[in-house]
Amino acid sequence: MTTIATDSDRPWLKNYEPGVPSTITCPDMTLGAVLNQSATKFPDQSAVFFYGKRISYAELDGLANQFCRSLLRLGVKKGDRVALMLPNVPQMVICYFGTLRTGAMAVLTNPLYHEHELETQLKDSGAETLVALDLFLPVITNVLKKTKVKHLILCSVKDYLSFPKNFLYSLKMRSKIQPPPADVAAQTFGLVELMGNEETAPAEEVVSPDDVAVVQYTGGTTGIPKGAMLTHRNLLVNAIQTRSWFTKQKEGKDRLLAVIPFFHVYGLTVALNEGILAGVELILLPKFHTKEVLRYIHKYRPKVFPGVQAMYLAIGNYPKTHKYDLTSVEVALSGAGPLMREVQERFEHLTKSRIVEGYGLSEASPVTHANPIFGMRKIGSIGLPWPQTEARIVDRETGKKVLPVGESGELVIRGPQVMKGYWNKPEETAHVLRDGWLHTGDIAKMDEDGFFFIVDRMKDMIKTGGENVYPREVEEVLYKHPRVREAVVVGIPNDFLGEQIKAYIVLNEEKPSEDTLNTQASDGTDHKHNVSQEGEKAAADEIIEFCKEHISKFKVPKEIEFRSEIPKTSVGKVLRRTLRDEEMKKRAMQKQ
Repeated sequence: MTTIATDSDRPWLKNYEPGVPSTITCPDMTLGAVLNQSATKFPDQSAVFFYGKRISYAELDGLANQFCRSLLRLGVKKGDRVALMLPNVPQMVICYFGTLRTGAMAVLTNPLYHEHELETQLKDSGAETLVALDLFLPVITNVLKKTKVKHLILCSVKDYLSFPKNFLYSLKMRSKIQPPPADVAAQTFGLVELMGNEETAPAEEVVSPDDVAVVQYTGGTTGIPKGAMLTHRNLLVNAIQTRSWFTKQKEGKDRLLAVIPFFHVYGLTVALNEGILAGVELILLPKFHTKEVLRYIHKYRPKVFPGVQAMYLAIGNYPKTHKYDLTSVEVALSGAGPLMREVQERFEHLTKSRIVEGYGLSEASPVTHANPIFGMRKIGSIGLPWPQTEARIVDRETGKKVLPVGESGELVIRGPQVMKGYWNKPEETAHVLRDGWLHTGDIAKMDEDGFFFIVDRMKDMIKTGGENVYPREVEEVLYKHPRVREAVVVGIPNDFLGEQIKAYIVLNEEKPSEDTLNTQASDGTDHKHNVSQEGEKAAADEIIEFCKEHISKFKVPKEIEFRSEIPKTSVGKVLRRTLRDEEMKKRAMQKQ
């Protein structure tokens, strides 16, 4: 039996800013229909701006239909998985909506993945079609023969550059981009050629709002990567919730700076889906470069700028920021990690905007909470639950007892944006979805005003620079190094990244040395490092370079500390908390 929440159960409602509804109505639509709706309302409005090239909503709608028809001609059908390995380029927008219109599921793949990461995702999803930039061929080629991928669709950055940028790009990159090898293990197509002869009229509608639209890979609440199945309705609801929070956004008129990657579910919802829903112009940037972002804000005047703390901090710290007019930005929503007070205040001073912290997770499409943009907000809080979203604090032991105001427990969430479940993982689904509530694995508390505060994590996931890193992934790579006997990875607070990755390692060869380094653990144990300082640095450099060859750059440890032993419980469980506490004490002493 479902419990219906009353206003007394939702103290946050009284603190919504004017214009934000307590409930929302989600039309019975698919995401593909949302694009068509905006194309009908704003046909001549620019939908995408990419280095001087503009694509109108009517043109974008037609291009998505062409890609849809191309996939159907290749045999892609409802329920299939199509992997999109693309940064924020026009092809990402076209192929995303085109894929969804076939009834297939989009598997959003990080272009920074190394071979084994890409292989794992393609295998687990069972994707038979992969769309990617030609820049990524060196990573892709060796992976294809190990997966079920039959069709490889390649595109180039120059495809949607205007002259002379497309010509100059070709000249610059001609030595770096090689054609696919003759023995590539998939039928290969060029995207432009594939779409060229297709009609721009829509194909027959085969999709319903409750069909899965996206398989979004995440570590979930247990640290093992798995695909969250997000339906059209899940994602559309979250886009509508985002739209309702942006109270001053003008449909069909405003601009949104889209540098937060669309392959990240935060960027997918808060930038791409919300932007298309609102009929605004998406200013695409494939990668964050501080100077370029400043120049784009100054020249093209976006009103909305969703991002992560590292982006806002980089702008605040850039020595020539004062030379750029950033006052067009009115709304900045910071996600994928905590927002520090200093970063918030500095960015607001420079832009005269409002930047607020939000919270979410892939399993909730992803946003569930945010501070009011123009209303009351609380620094250090993740804010208020969004319209049509319920949140509770429950005891950690059973997950059933609702705790009172101010008491810490596990944060659980219920709402129409919560996922359908994990792809092919019913046991993991049952673990996190219980009695209609999503168990987040985060420890939080709620105050009397309905503001929520994250206190700690039940899981060990590290959030660094807006990316989720799971210690097990990094540790598995470290254990492959011949000199590593034991390894444990933890997240250490970092003002710029949110957290930075630190690895504690025990080497295979432990030789006595006069240069013995001592570390006093929190339990009083003396952990000796029988490695000379010169040898320690050489070993650390060697291991870091090894990691760079096997995992994405953002997963590589920033710091390595060598030990003679790793602190563990009596049954052999690694005490990550001990390591974190020890590091915090060390830093506190250094500040004294």
